[in-house]
Amino acid sequence: MGKKGGSRHLKRKPAPKSWPIHRKEHIWAVKPKPGPHSLSHCIPLSIVMRDILQYAKTRKEAIAIISRGKVLVNGQIRKEDTFPVGLMDIVTIPDAEEAYRILPAKKGLILQPIKEEEAALRLLRIESKTVLVEGRIQLNLHDGTNKIIGAADPEDAAGDTYQTLDVVKVTVPEGEITEQIRLQKGASAIIFGGQNRGVQGRVVDVEEEAGKRRRSLLATLEDQTGKSFQTILDFIFVTESGEKTTSESKVS
Repeated sequence: MGKKGGSRHLKRKPAPKSWPIHRKEHIWAVKPKPGPHSLSHCIPLSIVMRDILQYAKTRKEAIAIISRGKVLVNGQIRKEDTFPVGLMDIVTIPDAEEAYRILPAKKGLILQPIKEEEAALRLLRIESKTVLVEGRIQLNLHDGTNKIIGAADPEDAAGDTYQTLDVVKVTVPEGEITEQIRLQKGASAIIFGGQNRGVQGRVVDVEEEAGKRRRSLLATLEDQTGKSFQTILDFIFVTESGEKTTSESKVS
């Protein structure tokens, strides 16, 4: 009888290079379960607790901590050590009074310590939009979740203010949109893909070319030292904008 479904196991050698694990000490690694992030763009909770934060020395100890509800991801208790955390997720450990945001770095993903008030808001990028009945708009976000909003003009659904690759701020854990950050000149952003992954700076130029897919357009970022970096818009995640739009639409 032929094999059905994918493998439930993962060896350390083919595991994502961004994971901070030793490749030759042991054979097997923790394979994250299917979830909001793909295998190459996530870290399982057990590796976060054992290898990054070092709250545990073995996977068994990490499972014991996680299964007791000691770890929250985006404001929700996660009891599976294989749960995947990825870009812009918020990992909170209430007993230790610590919170972290998952950010891209040169070699993969890192946990950036944040304050309690910062952990109450999460950034989500709009990957695509779908026009629904009665002029309502469905925003498809980078973590696989969707938000249904009312259009600015019910008779003109195309006239809503949300654009693909913009970012919305949502409350944790309610998920209500509080603010929109546009991908435009002057916005603060971070590069999460390509050769310049992990670079943070300000968008100083965005290419404009008719007939070309917006994701493939080039953008130039300038870091704090004045050095310029160029990448495609598909690899840019805006984090702050000089001109912010507060959402007046009700999220369903």
